[in-house]
Amino acid sequence: MGNRITELFGIEYPIVQAGMIWNSGWRLASAASNSGILGLLGAGSMYPDVLREHIRKCKAATDKPFGVNVPMLYPDIESIMNIISEEEIKIVFTSAGNPKTWTSWLKERDIIVVHVVSSLKFAMKAQDAGVDAIVAEGFEAGGHNGRDETTTFTLIPIVKEHINIPLMAAGGVATGRAMLAAMVLGADGVQIGSRFVASEESSAHQAFKRAVVDAKEGDTQLTLKELAPVRLIKNKFYNDIIELYKKGPTTDELKTLLGRARAKRGMFEGDLEEGELEIGQISGLIHDIKPVTEIVHEIMAEFNQAKTDLKSL
Repeated sequence: MGNRITELFGIEYPIVQAGMIWNSGWRLASAASNSGILGLLGAGSMYPDVLREHIRKCKAATDKPFGVNVPMLYPDIESIMNIISEEEIKIVFTSAGNPKTWTSWLKERDIIVVHVVSSLKFAMKAQDAGVDAIVAEGFEAGGHNGRDETTTFTLIPIVKEHINIPLMAAGGVATGRAMLAAMVLGADGVQIGSRFVASEESSAHQAFKRAVVDAKEGDTQLTLKELAPVRLIKNKFYNDIIELYKKGPTTDELKTLLGRARAKRGMFEGDLEEGELEIGQISGLIHDIKPVTEIVHEIMAEFNQAKTDLKSL
């Protein structure tokens, strides 16, 4: 299946496995790449030396293209970028920051740059900065998110109308039918996160994977907009946030409640009560944990069947 995304990355299917913190280690990224899609390492939860280790293990596990996702708010961003250059990574996804900061530096080193946005304004800024492609992520997505609560169904055609570089859709995409819908709306491909959390190769704790599988419609909520909007599974920590909001908290009070390492505690260590459990709304449609290869096969089989079904409409 060839199009602008498969040609840009040198992959078989126009799907990117999102570089999620505490989930996207070398096992997930290499399995994704070996399945014909683009695997991403999630640098946001890795110290620089840990990222280097995951890059080298990923290289040993696949001869297919893979990349690194870098949240630009990362405190050791310069070290991370230098490692990416030294290890000759050829694809970088940036997020949570100004694309102008690193795009030129990366492209001078022949690195493909993709920027993740949640609005048309930032999509235009990313295109102006010279990125090679954009991921437009609706607020259905898990983890840190846009403040405007623009849905993927709305965001993709709006962004498509104003940019001319390749566009990928993210947020609420976990199936082949959703992939086809996103492409009908104007996307050239999709980035999928939540579905790959519930994979055997994800580095998430098994308890968190089970919580994702058990989640129902309405079990997640976008919160903490005063800090950085994040979509969470409702648990004790989430309920503590709601109780604090009833008192009209200051930003400092919210920061105190959040503390440090909440995401690691929840997703990586499996604390389902006090941890930060980041996942998308589409978790209500995820019912099992299986190998990445099976997930990709099912998505593409459903995608192709959906295309056939459309002919009868």
